[in-house]
Amino acid sequence: MTTATPAAPSPAKGTPFRGRIRGKVLLLLCCMYAISYIDRTNISTALPHITEDFGFSETTAGVVVSAFALPYALLQVFGGTISEKAGPRRALFVITVLWGVATLWTGLSVGFWTLAAAPFLLGLTEAAAFPAATQAMSRWIPRDRNGFAQGVVHSAARLGNAVAPLLVAWVIAATGNWRWAFVATALLSVVWALVWFVWFRDRPEAAKGITDAELSELPPVETRATRPPVPWRQLARQILPVTFVDFGYGWVLWVFLTWIPTFLSSTYGLEIGSFAWFTSGVLLAGVVGDTVGGVLSDRLIHRDGDTRHARRVVLVIGLGGSLVCLLPLVFGQGLAVATVALALSFFFLELCNANLWAIPMDVAPQWSGTASGFTNTGFGIAGVVSPIVFGALIDASGWQLPFALSCALLAAAAVVAWLMDPKRLTSVDGRLEVGTPSSERGHA
Repeated sequence: MTTATPAAPSPAKGTPFRGRIRGKVLLLLCCMYAISYIDRTNISTALPHITEDFGFSETTAGVVVSAFALPYALLQVFGGTISEKAGPRRALFVITVLWGVATLWTGLSVGFWTLAAAPFLLGLTEAAAFPAATQAMSRWIPRDRNGFAQGVVHSAARLGNAVAPLLVAWVIAATGNWRWAFVATALLSVVWALVWFVWFRDRPEAAKGITDAELSELPPVETRATRPPVPWRQLARQILPVTFVDFGYGWVLWVFLTWIPTFLSSTYGLEIGSFAWFTSGVLLAGVVGDTVGGVLSDRLIHRDGDTRHARRVVLVIGLGGSLVCLLPLVFGQGLAVATVALALSFFFLELCNANLWAIPMDVAPQWSGTASGFTNTGFGIAGVVSPIVFGALIDASGWQLPFALSCALLAAAAVVAWLMDPKRLTSVDGRLEVGTPSSERGHA
């Protein structure tokens, strides 16, 4: 094993997407990310109706939402490894059909156990989705556009967040029953899965209409026979600090996805038609933040040639900015101030997302599915803990203490983000190299 410093990505401008097959791949992945978050967050908008129907406390409601995150956290690495073996085409087809079934199951639930089983199954099926999508991007996206690609797909995810409250509220208003909202959103998943399986190809050279010029700009795709084994110990050493940062990010994201509709409803007395619009407005800020975060870090890389420093700078700005903007919620504010503070906090928080997903592609391009699974385990663990603890603190003390705890976790994540120093792992002729032979410019 040799040790060296990471190579800077290609200097120059990012490789364009216009008129390319890879642009269509990215668009299709954007649709999947949006649908996945519609299916994850539809329950949050319907939660006031569900808790009223079943007589749940806020703590019980938090347990139901957390049922998604337990299998999601535990199966991240396994899901990423399986997606590398099966290939993203088959993996995402099976995953998306199954999570459509899980979404439909939510609408058929009759009590606590059947309701909790639905997000549990959803978490089980979605655990491999983003690692598999990252594996697809590592094959189809030029490496100098990792941040941009991750920013765009996660912007689509936040668009799904923003659309979900309006879609669910509209279906509930039209049908008079929250269950039909889950039937409607389940259909989206199945339709996407069919389109993906028919059109997408794991190997770019097998795609219809691709040109030699476009193929020359893409990373080489390894076959099962040539793919080196996963260097588990070295990979864990490089990625675990990123996993902790993803936990801090994930804690606050789960607060937004789970509790903002209930916060607006219980604190300001808003009905579903009103809080759905306010919630969507807050979440739309994340659509902008995701793309800005990815583009900003890529531009810093192109300017300075220092991948690690660029990712860390954007992470610290995002986590710190989210913390500052969340502080007004700790002290209690009127509806207008609270909504603006939440929107700004979510914008800054989402500057982080593309970078947290781009780091595994930067560090371990040959094992990007497994590496992204390692990283996203932090997000999954946050999803287990955050809704339950936040809900219990609401029941015990109101809203100020859980928001204060969220600020403290953002501060801790920002410190780790600045101190972490993940190095690139590559296998060359069966020999693991940590970093690359070329020198690094501008390393902090």
